[in-house]
Amino acid sequence: MDHLLLPSQDTVSGEPLLHADPHPALAAPGPMRTRTRPWRHGSLGCDGAASLPEVLRSFGSGAVFGEVWGDGPVRVVALHGWRRSHLDFAGVLGPGADRTGFSTLALDLPGFGATPPPGEPYGSLGYAEVVARAIADVSEPGAEGRMVVLGHSLGARVAVGLAHGHPEMVAGLVLTGAPLVRAPGRAPRPKAAFRAVRFLHRAGLVGEERMERARKRHGSDDYRAADGVVREILVRLLAERYESWIEGLGCPVDLVWGSADATSPVPVAEAITHLARSASLEVIQGVGHLVPTEAPRELREAVLRMLEATGS
Repeated sequence: MDHLLLPSQDTVSGEPLLHADPHPALAAPGPMRTRTRPWRHGSLGCDGAASLPEVLRSFGSGAVFGEVWGDGPVRVVALHGWRRSHLDFAGVLGPGADRTGFSTLALDLPGFGATPPPGEPYGSLGYAEVVARAIADVSEPGAEGRMVVLGHSLGARVAVGLAHGHPEMVAGLVLTGAPLVRAPGRAPRPKAAFRAVRFLHRAGLVGEERMERARKRHGSDDYRAADGVVREILVRLLAERYESWIEGLGCPVDLVWGSADATSPVPVAEAITHLARSASLEVIQGVGHLVPTEAPRELREAVLRMLEATGS
């Protein structure tokens, strides 16, 4: 596996970056291959997340970068949300967190953190295939143990895609802020001004430059911040439906939700519990969408319960 070297200080804040010691169980034999590049904050970064560590490793034949936290076999995979990074989970299962006997594979999904965007617009299943290859990298030879997959927001979409496409890899899911079903009520419509420009663009009466201005003016914060293939990924993900995947899950699902989550409100979590065969819901009062950073202890406890319940 490759290593990614990053500057010793954050290029914007000047704060010292965390150092990630190589995980002894995953050290590659022979000379270590490295590549260097400066870290840039921007549309592909993790707005509000902690600074990246100095050294990251690649998994899945270089498709994704991340870290392994812990001193035992990898039993947990942590998948972050949109415009976030793996460091959202540092307080949950990272260095210094209360966990023993197992390790966590925490990844920067393609297009975010240290991992470059993919060459094509992935959907949830495309991301899940990248994660599956990364899991194969850290799995012990001949081991049949399955992973507990912890997913926040975008990571929850990918986690469900992984459980759907590779059920043999997933022992259980711990999901938070997961936009897997539409909130009850009428779906919001684009503003009339945007619909008018879109109609004229489709009719060939308005050029791409004006259409792009309308997209940026009327689109969501995530849409405006994204460009190129990452914007195509966002559009594709928002069009996906997960109900049949959730109904077909053969593993248990624990939902840990913030009561003040305005992005994926609590009724979304309640709808997921009704769809899944085996699901539980814990609502944390006063917490919003960013449960991994706002309530790391509660999320860690949910992961530990799932590990115990599944024997992972």
